[in-house]
Amino acid sequence: MYDRLLGFGDDYWIEDDRGNKVFLVDGKAMRLRDTWELKDARGQVLIDIHQKMFALRDTMVIERAGEPLATLRRKRLSLLRDHYRVTLADGTGLDISGRVLDREFAIEYDGELLAVVSRRWLTVRDTYGLDVVRDDADPALLIALTVCVIHLAEKERERERETGEGDG
Repeated sequence: MYDRLLGFGDDYWIEDDRGNKVFLVDGKAMRLRDTWELKDARGQVLIDIHQKMFALRDTMVIERAGEPLATLRRKRLSLLRDHYRVTLADGTGLDISGRVLDREFAIEYDGELLAVVSRRWLTVRDTYGLDVVRDDADPALLIALTVCVIHLAEKERERERETGEGDG
């Protein structure tokens, strides 16, 4: 995965550990809201990602085949860690926490680790890895969640820069 990931309207490939292109994140420019499609290597849309309009807090919505799959919101503010809550369509939840802008965070279900995002494993500049820990986890959903949390964290950082907040 590449840091350019959240350039609005950008497309980028996600490769597996052998360098094979397995997913394409297709950024949709010229839309009223931030929108992406996660596609497989053949170009089939697996997941749609978009920002929810008219929400009190920034909210990202993930859909599969036109049906809601998950909703993601920032959970609470912290100086050292970011926290996000994911509500799945069946009502269960996932937690995402860590240093999102540093690309060091974990995705958990009921306290059990599902995936870890980290730059530490890679030596190539501007890349980071998503290590899916559980075999029964949905890699496409985990990638979509990664896209969402990085996007929200980047938007928040940009807002802070524009308003002068967060300057010490």
